[in-house]
Amino acid sequence: MSPSVLLSFIVGYFLMLIMISYFTSRRSSDNSTFFIANRKSKWYLVAFGMIGTALSGVTFISVPGEVGNAAGAQFKYFQFVLGNAVGYVVVATILLPLYYRMKLISIYEVIERTLGKVSHKTAAAIFLLSRTIGSSFRLYLVAIVLQRFIFDSMGVPFWFTIVICLMLIWGYTFKGGLKTIIITDTLQTVFLVASVFLSIYFICRSMHLNIGSAFETIKHSGYSKIFFTEDFITSKFHISKQLLGGLFVTIGMFGLDQDLMQKNLSCKNIHDAQKNMFTFTLVFVIINLFFLSVGALLYIYAHSNNIAVPLDSTTLKPRTDYLFPEIALNHFKGIPAVVFMLGLTAATFATTDSALTALTTSFCVDFLGFDKKENENDKNMVKKRHFVHIGFSILILIVILLFKILNDASVVSAIFKVATFTYGPLIGLYGFSLYAKNRSVMDKATPIICILAPLLCFFLDKYSTVLMGGYVFAEELIIVNGLLTFVGLFLVSKRKVS
Repeated sequence: MSPSVLLSFIVGYFLMLIMISYFTSRRSSDNSTFFIANRKSKWYLVAFGMIGTALSGVTFISVPGEVGNAAGAQFKYFQFVLGNAVGYVVVATILLPLYYRMKLISIYEVIERTLGKVSHKTAAAIFLLSRTIGSSFRLYLVAIVLQRFIFDSMGVPFWFTIVICLMLIWGYTFKGGLKTIIITDTLQTVFLVASVFLSIYFICRSMHLNIGSAFETIKHSGYSKIFFTEDFITSKFHISKQLLGGLFVTIGMFGLDQDLMQKNLSCKNIHDAQKNMFTFTLVFVIINLFFLSVGALLYIYAHSNNIAVPLDSTTLKPRTDYLFPEIALNHFKGIPAVVFMLGLTAATFATTDSALTALTTSFCVDFLGFDKKENENDKNMVKKRHFVHIGFSILILIVILLFKILNDASVVSAIFKVATFTYGPLIGLYGFSLYAKNRSVMDKATPIICILAPLLCFFLDKYSTVLMGGYVFAEELIIVNGLLTFVGLFLVSKRKVS
């Protein structure tokens, strides 16, 4: 299918999103609408829409690609997903009731009430850094696919591809914010889920497999191993590392992340928010299993048709992120190509649009104090919010261009690696604020501790094989990061005088 035809489908898709934005924000576009959708969101819409937000283009491309990578990953990612599921239950039962009880807009206000203003701004700054990097990585992934299969043939430079993507996202989010995103994410999740199942159907049809034979083919393919119990010391794939990493990365990247928690806080009450979380968790686990199945089928198809994993144009190394688009766009073509491109676009933009809204919310509330000012919905403050929204769009553009220069690894690995360093201090901050309420911390020391802890973790990760008898860290490094932050805060605190 020609690049111009694929582009026309994407343009049509975005016109639909902009139309939804118009209808959802024409009656009200004030700060309450933008930040928390006036707390009137339907829990089932939030639950379904959050699937697209949580999965993103990383899951759509990198997870299937990782199944057959050189390290023999197979279905090991599902161990991490099971850890995620436990983490979501923890968030729903412990953190959500706290946020609702305190009637928060920004979840980092918890830190100010327990540790102080400097600690509050430190936590918010960590989120802004973490989410900017994470969202940039995710948008980078879809942008390189769009560039490779659409815009290169048109002579459009990569930086302009990113600008187009960000302008489209800004176009349908700047006015309605979260209220718009609740609806658009629901639509985008429909495209995402449909693309997964249709991709499986098209691959199976090309190999003359029905559902039963496809299951047996995956089972006996050598790609379907889930649980890895060998080599606890030297393997990153050991089940205990993956489960613990998945649990704590979820608490950090979800429960302590303004982006995803903001949708939960837009529900009418805590009971609706918890129903949303439990429903979302079940669907999240099932959908990830289907993504891994897509990966196994892709490698089986590639092997039977002598299709090599495409090379990165810069490093000339095999790039597993490219396998799915290579097969969908250059070997299946037609309807499968359109289905793939719409699914990828929906998955990635469902993540980036909500991230931009959350970044804007956090900065306006945590740093500009929108929730503490009178007349918070006057034209001047709405105008400030628009400028903040534009500012974060430009920042994401810069980070993506830097990432393109520096990165030569699978994006899914890069995102979770960064998360262990950036979200660890948030876990330590929240842990200390919740379980050390009888202590008063030296507030001004918090930023130093939250910088030192990741630096120590970086050192441990780099030299763990020498210092710890060959031990190799995976995502469980986030636990160490959180503990170091907690201990640092404890050392600069003292017992409150009653």
